[in-house]
Amino acid sequence: MANSVAEEKANRVEGSTTRSIIIIGALFFIFGFVTWLNSLLIPYLEIACELTKFQSFFVTFAFYIAYVVMAPVSTKTLNWLGFKKGMSVALVIMAFGALLFIPAAITRTYLLFLSGLFIMGSGLAILQTASNPYVTIVGPAESAAKRISIMGICNKLAGAIAPILIGFFLQLEKADELQSDIANLTSAERINELNEMALRVIPPYIGIIAVLLILAFWVFKSSLPEVDTDEEDETLSTTNAGKTSVFDFPHVILGVITLFLYVGVEVIAADSIISYGASQGIALTTAKYFATGTMVSMVIGYIIGIITIPKVISQENALRVSAVLGIVFSILAIFTEGYVSLAFIALLGLANSLMWPAIWPMALADVGRFTKAASSLLVMGIAGGAIIPLAYGALAETWNPQDAYWVMIPCYLFILYFAVLGYKIRRS
Repeated sequence: MANSVAEEKANRVEGSTTRSIIIIGALFFIFGFVTWLNSLLIPYLEIACELTKFQSFFVTFAFYIAYVVMAPVSTKTLNWLGFKKGMSVALVIMAFGALLFIPAAITRTYLLFLSGLFIMGSGLAILQTASNPYVTIVGPAESAAKRISIMGICNKLAGAIAPILIGFFLQLEKADELQSDIANLTSAERINELNEMALRVIPPYIGIIAVLLILAFWVFKSSLPEVDTDEEDETLSTTNAGKTSVFDFPHVILGVITLFLYVGVEVIAADSIISYGASQGIALTTAKYFATGTMVSMVIGYIIGIITIPKVISQENALRVSAVLGIVFSILAIFTEGYVSLAFIALLGLANSLMWPAIWPMALADVGRFTKAASSLLVMGIAGGAIIPLAYGALAETWNPQDAYWVMIPCYLFILYFAVLGYKIRRS
């Protein structure tokens, strides 16, 4: 009798965990769809808003800098509202950011586009602060990288679909024609063509607004349980007895730096590849598929992680291998040409795929009641997607888009350091 009661309780817990993972998986899908659209927006707005290469990379800056600004607010929001209501509010905030794309497109105002991206990034900061520790804690610690890999597949499948689907609505073949003919147009013709090009952004973003609001309602009405992120067992409680803040955990701080650098190189690989292809003389209608190649590489990496972690390889060793692959693929992309070089940029998706799933549990290990604070710091690290791609854009303008990829090498070297030594550093 006792066994049957225990089994029934275990089944209820497993069912609750499965439902939670499905909901969080849906959230990671929308993360990916909205985030990886930037790879298409960079070259598209470069044409529509008549920007320099450096200016166009403010798309990633506006989106990812929101993580720094909103990280402290994210923690307070989740403490106040809880995970479920906090996620719903975050989705509504994202919908408002997407709404700004309508007046931005009508007036062809780049600052409004950036404002919309910043607000969408702000909503995502809250979602990321909630969802990543949630997935880490909702099951056994040793398989956290596997669960995050499943979330990563949802994220990157969306990222693979987004440029192709939205590219269809944006009619990229007309953008290619305009780019080649713009020098031959009169001033009035050029303005009319650019205005028409900007307006094509509106229909897909109306769809995005609708999906975000529907998802917000679904999460609000769902049975998503709250998770106690501050829970500590007796051993951990004793170990952390003298700790007064998250800054008493050196491995967390090193983890934040590692995440900052990782997100930077991931965003460069995913968001620069279309414009890099265009710099190689390849049409946007073809180049849009390169971002999908990066996402597919990441999905393959996530599948490998799901199969092998922790049975075949530990999440620590997975991060080490990933960092080495990042260095190798970056160098090969710099020293090859054309489609071969682009293939190595796409393969960086494979190198980057297991970094996020490994860094989070390694950085959150043994922090106990400081989990929310550590998580908010890690979310601030996502701002690497604002700073490092901007550095790439500046180097691409000063040097050229290919040599600018040298910026990634020191980033991967630090990630390798964290994977080998950094995560072990503790303060007694």
